[in-house]
Amino acid sequence: QVQLVESGGGLVQAGGSLRLSCAASIRTFSSSAMGWFRQAPGKEREFVAAISWSGGRTYYPDSVKCRFTISRDNAKNTVYLQMNSLKPADTAVYYCAASKTSYGGSSSFEYDYWGQGTQVTISS
Repeated sequence: QVQLVESGGGLVQAGGSLRLSCAASIRTFSSSAMGWFRQAPGKEREFVAAISWSGGRTYYPDSVKCRFTISRDNAKNTVYLQMNSLKPADTAVYYCAASKTSYGGSSSFEYDYWGQGTQVTISS
């Protein structure tokens, strides 16, 4: 059974940093693209970052580019999201997602498995 478990969320002040982790129990993790999405109250789920199977390609929307970094450790079946210079607008539940393909994109439809989410709250 596939499981994605996020951790690392919490409450930080604006300008601070957080590092999210996602531990994946997927046999094919090392060949799967991974992504992070977020959803704020009353808003649609939003793409945050994606990484290809090897880590060689990463994708970000303009809203987080240069502030967030996605990475992965295939030996540990874990993907990370380093978030710096956090803003109150970054407040949301953050979800980890796994794709059955090796190169994922910005659409949630490209991902097949989802974690339960971790809350990130940025105070002003």
